[in-house]
Amino acid sequence: MALFPLQALFDGDLVVLLVPVDDADPMTVVAGKVAHHVVGRRVAARDRPLRVRHDGRTLPDDATVVTLGMKPLDVVEVGYAP
Repeated sequence: MALFPLQALFDGDLVVLLVPVDDADPMTVVAGKVAHHVVGRRVAARDRPLRVRHDGRTLPDDATVVTLGMKPLDVVEVGYAP
């Protein structure tokens, strides 16, 4: 378990965030950490689950930074599921 920096964009937001996550966090936790800085501030809350995308694909909820082979400062996109 180690801190791992990711760049993150939230759908509908203009700000690129630098978010420290734990390399063992599942994507549901990563999504929550990104949403914490955006939802209810610059983007309205919705009653739908959050999803994380990386390199154009939606990531499994239980995947981790380690299992996906991400690199520090990789960019992820977070948004609500359709």
